[in-house]
Amino acid sequence: MTDSSRQLAEQLQNRFADTLLANIDAVGEVTIEVAADDLIEVATALRDEPAFSFAILIDVCGVDYVNYGKDEWVTEESSSSGFSRGVAAATAGRLKAVTDDLVVEKPRAEKRFAAVYQLLSITNNRRLRVRVYAPDDGLPVVPSVIPVWNSADWYEREAFDLYGILFDGHPDLRRLLTDYGFVGHPFRKDFPLSGNVEVIYDAEKQRVVYQPVSIEPRVLVPKVIRAKAVESVDLTVAVEEQPDEAATGEAAG
Repeated sequence: MTDSSRQLAEQLQNRFADTLLANIDAVGEVTIEVAADDLIEVATALRDEPAFSFAILIDVCGVDYVNYGKDEWVTEESSSSGFSRGVAAATAGRLKAVTDDLVVEKPRAEKRFAAVYQLLSITNNRRLRVRVYAPDDGLPVVPSVIPVWNSADWYEREAFDLYGILFDGHPDLRRLLTDYGFVGHPFRKDFPLSGNVEVIYDAEKQRVVYQPVSIEPRVLVPKVIRAKAVESVDLTVAVEEQPDEAATGEAAG
């Protein structure tokens, strides 16, 4: 953390204390989390109030946390020369649904989908990350921020296309990168790494056709969370965890 980021985190905590679900200062970057119902109110204040002046929305991206914290790699026991090969089918990327009984209802990860907003204040030379989880992961919906930052138009369309996150109030929420007839959302963690179909040219029909994908998915990227790798402070809980200085002094005496 830096003096600038800590100052911003404290300003946010003082201004939105009853609204923030998280206020994290880590590696010189501040990330706040708000509920979907509070997004427009908080976003408007971040844009209009001189203390923040986040007039520019740099990006909106979707996140799927369904496999967050899971990995198929042995890392703690591995040498510095490299990771082990992922051999245990622990994540959705291995298409466990192909071999598992699809009728059995499986528990879902809490707060699976989130929209993340990257903000910039040229006036104050600051950046801020705002995260909003969709309340329902079966039908993920968050408010559109186009009324606050109209640059969110295509960003929200991209997040809808790739993650299936619906932005309530968006004037033209259509796919942006995939075909109009595309089935599914390719950046979701349970979407097959190799896709569902492949495109080939059929010599007999003399046209391009779709057919079921003929390759097997592979897992090549390790997914590891190293919680102690960086120093971070969540200001929404830091106050509660601070010891009483007077009590500490008496105990030492």
